[in-house]
Amino acid sequence: MSNKVFVGYDTREDIAFQVCEHSIKRYNQNVNVLPLIQHDLRQQKMYWRELDKLASTEFTFTRFLVPHLMNFKGWALFIDSDIIFLDDVDNLFALANDDFAVMCVKHEYKPKPGLKMDGQVQTVYPRKNWSSVVLWNCGHPSNEKVTVDSVNNPNNDGAYFHRFSWLQDHEIGELPCDWNWLVGWYREEDGSPKALHYTEGGPWFKNYRNCDFHSEWKECLYQMMKTENKTVQKINS
Repeated sequence: MSNKVFVGYDTREDIAFQVCEHSIKRYNQNVNVLPLIQHDLRQQKMYWRELDKLASTEFTFTRFLVPHLMNFKGWALFIDSDIIFLDDVDNLFALANDDFAVMCVKHEYKPKPGLKMDGQVQTVYPRKNWSSVVLWNCGHPSNEKVTVDSVNNPNNDGAYFHRFSWLQDHEIGELPCDWNWLVGWYREEDGSPKALHYTEGGPWFKNYRNCDFHSEWKECLYQMMKTENKTVQKINS
């Protein structure tokens, strides 16, 4: 059975999703890549939360539907769309440990206040970016608490979900930072990136055209356009 990767989808950054998907498929065509499109989830009656003014993306909360979408069985990966892989994602799944309910990179990420991406406010909070790459053990008993109703409950805010507050600390496994390499934050001495995360903004934004690792993203874009014979919408100017 092929591994499933759920990717957060934002209508404002379709190009980021396309390049993310290609970066996965170029190493492994058997991976099942599934975009979490909020509009579709609303039509399917899985998501009905009111729009959150504090949410920086359309998948701020939809990512927590992954256990439900997996029928609370098996392992699945969630990733933000502003990520490209430099290695086979199966090597990340190989790190899955049934002792844990989720596994993630436990960043000590404390960016400077200001703006990121297309003018979004940069917020600082505990466990920031932990939920941007998550290996979900969907059959773990503790994840039974992450139901459709709980995801849509307005009393469960972003802090509750993004800090994995329904779990005990020992139920959160740790992944090496290689698999969620925060561009501009990690340095060469920290490891060897296998998944680049353009968390503050990527080359598809005008102000980040030449950010760190910009050439890797652009190469993936051109490779996608050539091998898949794709044309893409104009990237954000």
